[in-house]
Amino acid sequence: MTVERNIFITGANRGLGYQLTAEAIQRGYTVYAGVRSPDSCPPLDSLDREAPGRIRRIELDTADEGSMRRACAELSALTPSLDAVINNAAVLLERDKTLEELDFDQLRLSFTVNTFGPMYIIQQLLPLIYKGNRPTIINISSEAGTILNAFATNYAYSMSKTALNMFTERLRYYVKDKGIEAYAVHPGWMKTDMGGAEAPGDPLETARGIMDIVDRKTSITSKIGFINYQGKPMPL
Repeated sequence: MTVERNIFITGANRGLGYQLTAEAIQRGYTVYAGVRSPDSCPPLDSLDREAPGRIRRIELDTADEGSMRRACAELSALTPSLDAVINNAAVLLERDKTLEELDFDQLRLSFTVNTFGPMYIIQQLLPLIYKGNRPTIINISSEAGTILNAFATNYAYSMSKTALNMFTERLRYYVKDKGIEAYAVHPGWMKTDMGGAEAPGDPLETARGIMDIVDRKTSITSKIGFINYQGKPMPL
């Protein structure tokens, strides 16, 4: 008997999010795809044709708490449980700004999307996650969120990802007694809209590594929840 597996992926229509969606479908998941414009997602249209009925699009703007609340309510109406959640949606703002140049509205937006968004989504979806089969929570982080290896500028992205790492560590301890695993994952520098054409990494390879973590095929011995897509610990 085949057990249906359900996964929610934010930012599911491009870059790493798209590759995660495609890989999850290949592995038999029903994907609830969080996207800002559900009716205008050509990449997901292609996956729909290849795997009819395996993608359910959920309108989601992680900069808007009302949108997140509605998305989580819609998920609760569509499925009784989630076996995995991948918080992938993120913004990279003010990358090269010095402290004197920094726009604090953009800094606040970075925290809203990169830190508070994943926190709110997990808070709202915990009842579904608790009912999942060996659930896994993945928050896509970055090496930029390390203290020692971050860029000299990049305040907004680096600080918001550092905070996401801390949230993930606290979450990891909060849910571990319920058989739930939670990780902040550095996906590597990849050829995506955010990473740019010069990046050496392949988002498909990263997606496969992350899904191996979700499926618990990767042996993880890290004492902290901040790891790379191969399951190895990241420096703080």
